[in-house]
Amino acid sequence: MPAHTYKVVEIVGSSEASIEDAIRGAVAKASETIRHIGWFEVMETRGHVVDGKVQHFQVTLKLGFTLEG
Repeated sequence: MPAHTYKVVEIVGSSEASIEDAIRGAVAKASETIRHIGWFEVMETRGHVVDGKVQHFQVTLKLGFTLEG
Protein backbone atom coordinates (compact mmCIF):
# COMPACT_ATOMS: atom_id res chain seq x y z
CA MET A 1 0.00 0.00 0.00
CA PRO A 2 1.48 3.36 -0.98
CA ALA A 3 2.11 6.01 1.67
CA HIS A 4 -0.13 9.07 1.59
CA THR A 5 0.35 12.64 2.72
CA TYR A 6 -2.63 14.49 4.11
CA LYS A 7 -3.50 18.12 4.70
CA VAL A 8 -5.92 19.40 7.33
CA VAL A 9 -7.87 22.65 7.02
CA GLU A 10 -10.38 24.29 9.33
CA ILE A 11 -13.73 25.61 8.08
CA VAL A 12 -16.93 26.92 9.68
CA GLY A 13 -20.42 26.05 8.48
CA SER A 14 -23.75 27.47 9.57
CA SER A 15 -27.42 26.63 9.15
CA GLU A 16 -30.75 27.88 10.42
CA ALA A 17 -32.09 24.31 10.36
CA SER A 18 -29.65 22.04 12.24
CA ILE A 19 -26.11 21.12 13.15
CA GLU A 20 -26.23 18.33 10.57
CA ASP A 21 -27.21 20.80 7.83
CA ALA A 22 -24.34 23.07 8.86
CA ILE A 23 -21.89 20.16 8.55
CA ARG A 24 -23.28 18.91 5.24
CA GLY A 25 -23.33 22.40 3.74
CA ALA A 26 -19.76 23.15 4.83
CA VAL A 27 -18.41 19.87 3.45
CA ALA A 28 -20.32 20.30 0.17
CA LYS A 29 -18.99 23.84 -0.29
CA ALA A 30 -15.41 22.80 0.54
CA SER A 31 -15.72 19.93 -1.95
CA GLU A 32 -16.16 22.49 -4.74
CA THR A 33 -12.51 23.52 -4.41
CA ILE A 34 -10.80 20.76 -2.38
CA ARG A 35 -10.33 17.32 -3.92
CA HIS A 36 -9.98 14.01 -2.09
CA ILE A 37 -11.68 14.99 1.19
CA GLY A 38 -11.63 11.85 3.28
CA TRP A 39 -12.85 12.85 6.73
CA PHE A 40 -14.09 15.63 8.98
CA GLU A 41 -13.96 16.27 12.70
CA VAL A 42 -16.32 18.60 14.57
CA MET A 43 -14.15 20.83 16.74
CA GLU A 44 -16.72 23.25 18.12
CA THR A 45 -20.48 23.72 18.07
CA ARG A 46 -22.17 27.00 18.88
CA GLY A 47 -25.25 28.98 17.93
CA HIS A 48 -26.93 32.32 17.79
CA VAL A 49 -29.97 33.02 19.98
CA VAL A 50 -32.53 35.78 19.37
CA ASP A 51 -35.51 36.38 21.68
CA GLY A 52 -34.91 33.08 23.44
CA LYS A 53 -34.92 31.04 20.21
CA VAL A 54 -32.09 29.44 18.28
CA GLN A 55 -31.56 31.33 15.03
CA HIS A 56 -28.42 29.66 13.65
CA PHE A 57 -26.28 26.64 14.34
CA GLN A 58 -22.58 27.03 13.68
CA VAL A 59 -19.92 24.30 13.58
CA THR A 60 -16.15 24.48 13.24
CA LEU A 61 -14.80 21.51 11.31
CA LYS A 62 -11.39 20.13 10.50
CA LEU A 63 -11.31 18.53 7.05
CA GLY A 64 -8.65 16.03 6.05
CA PHE A 65 -7.75 15.33 2.45
CA THR A 66 -5.10 13.45 0.53
CA LEU A 67 -2.50 15.51 -1.32
CA GLU A 68 -1.97 14.60 -4.95
CA GLY A 69 1.29 13.40 -6.36
